Amino acid sequence: MEFKHRSVLLEETIEGLQIRKDGIYVDGTLGGGGHTLEICKRLGEKGSIVGIDQDQAAVRAASIRLKDFGEKVTIVWSNYCDMKFVLQQLQIDKVDGIILDLGVSSYQLDTAERGFSYREDAPLDMRMDTRQEKTARDIVNGYSETELFRVIRDYGEEKFARNIAKNIVERREKAPICTTGELTDIIRSSIPMKFQKKGGHPAKRTFQAIRIELNKELEVLRESLDDMIELLNPGGRLCIITFHSLEDRIVKNAFRKNEDPCICPPDFPVCVCGRTSRGKVITRKPILPSSEEMEENSRSKSAKLRIFQKGFAEGA
Repeated sequence: MEFKHRSVLLEETIEGLQIRKDGIYVDGTLGGGGHTLEICKRLGEKGSIVGIDQDQAAVRAASIRLKDFGEKVTIVWSNYCDMKFVLQQLQIDKVDGIILDLGVSSYQLDTAERGFSYREDAPLDMRMDTRQEKTARDIVNGYSETELFRVIRDYGEEKFARNIAKNIVERREKAPICTTGELTDIIRSSIPMKFQKKGGHPAKRTFQAIRIELNKELEVLRESLDDMIELLNPGGRLCIITFHSLEDRIVKNAFRKNEDPCICPPDFPVCVCGRTSRGKVITRKPILPSSEEMEENSRSKSAKLRIFQKGFAEGA
């Protein structure tokens, strides 16, 4: 299948990045190359961009899509958590902007054999990086009932997490759960019918939870944000698009902490902890898709864009 992915909040992200013609940029979630393509169009002869993605299919597709930009674009098969190392290998010390477009891509959802979708029956996989050995099948068949409950409750924010976990364990005692269809049937049987009629597909939250757990999405995000801000030149911007509340909360809190890291008691007349601001939050409230975009692309409905700008001087 051709790698297709509609870049959400594209114009807003490009505008928020404040692209300089001679700047160096990083797209940490390259995908089909939509954001990178628009950045390339705005770069001059000395400008460049590094595109990183852990999905080999994305790397292949973006390489074809962006081939006309030649050496202006460098594409790397890696995870954005290794951005610092990737840039060191390319002898890049600092950059002028970084983009992350988090979550699962349209291509991953629409390619049944990847096992991300609850709408088609396929092997339970959900790996964003196929070099990884562990799959969703290992989680569904290997985690204890308590562990499954925690994952589904915390990462899926699923009201019926306990019932789903219990039914998964009961079913797998008879035979391993191997496909997305089998898992979807278990989830459906675990949720009262009156609750299935609202709030979207009943398996949506559980599939999201297992995907996040498998790919360590929240840990990777949480552990990478400070490094990415450190990689920015003064005035450089970090633009992050999230698709659910857990991601958004991590980004919001990290941006606030980098803007105001002081840990002194509020009644202290002056700061004595020595922690200085690394920049400022540009988006006090997240930027949301327009009604037109949400109508055209239903997957954009939960998207939120937050932007942080590195300070121009110590404490700025």
